[in-house]
Amino acid sequence: MTAAADPDPARLRFGYGTNGFANHRLDDALAVLADLGYQGVALTLDTDHLDPFAPDLPARVAAVHRRLAGLGLAVVIETGARYLLDPWHKHAPTLLHDDPARRIEFLHRAVRIGADLGAEAVSFWAGVRPSHVDPQVAWDRLVAGCADVVRAADAAGVTLGFEPEPGMLVEGIADWRRLRADLGEPPGFGLTLDIGHCRCLEPVPVAQCVYDVGEHLVNVQIDDMRRGVHEHLEFGTGEIDFPPVLRALADVDYRGLVAVELPRHSHAAPTVAAASLDFLHAAAGTRPTGPDQHTSTRGETG
Repeated sequence: MTAAADPDPARLRFGYGTNGFANHRLDDALAVLADLGYQGVALTLDTDHLDPFAPDLPARVAAVHRRLAGLGLAVVIETGARYLLDPWHKHAPTLLHDDPARRIEFLHRAVRIGADLGAEAVSFWAGVRPSHVDPQVAWDRLVAGCADVVRAADAAGVTLGFEPEPGMLVEGIADWRRLRADLGEPPGFGLTLDIGHCRCLEPVPVAQCVYDVGEHLVNVQIDDMRRGVHEHLEFGTGEIDFPPVLRALADVDYRGLVAVELPRHSHAAPTVAAASLDFLHAAAGTRPTGPDQHTSTRGETG
């Protein structure tokens, strides 16, 4: 991707992850975010937020589609629900397990939901290698599973964003590049980049990470973090200098959502979401749109 002729941080579109609103009904969470001035949501498919295995799924997807359209919110689909597939084991099964069928079915459903919602991307990750699985076997399983999901996404016209995650089999940008190469560099297999992860483990400055992968970015998550510690922090409580990062996103002409990723802050979701948007606008040098400039949508129904 070439740099924009006149890069402008004001073109960045900020969103918020619904995994940070776990104690809200989805309709209410969407209304709060729209009222605050967010332009999109990173929607984690989960038990209480558009359960992909619910018997009334088509009707619920249609209702969410209407709700998003009515609120003017763009959407990306996230698939990091902790106990959706197994009530005993976090994130299990993954594509690396002996039987990944439930994960593959989930990702197929996520692709179909993404297509029905007009999502800008469907994001997923590798998972942690089970201790009994040989590293090469795990890698082969990952490639095979991703190839399956790529075929489904291509058929549905959906863009995939694969996220490197600290501690997982694909934990850094170099691992993502290897995976993409082993898949044959499919055009619909993009990169989900978590800005905090760059500070956590990448060997170059955070803004440089953005420049290095700008042409592949389809989804961006943003949060603060410290070196070597995988903990999603509120802005200003970690070690990231955000103005250069947001400038880099503008410079590479990134047009997708930049969605706040604070999955452990649901206890204070509206307050944290408001402060986060104020911080991002200040860091980008753009003027925020406050709640008082929006008509309340809390009474609308899906």
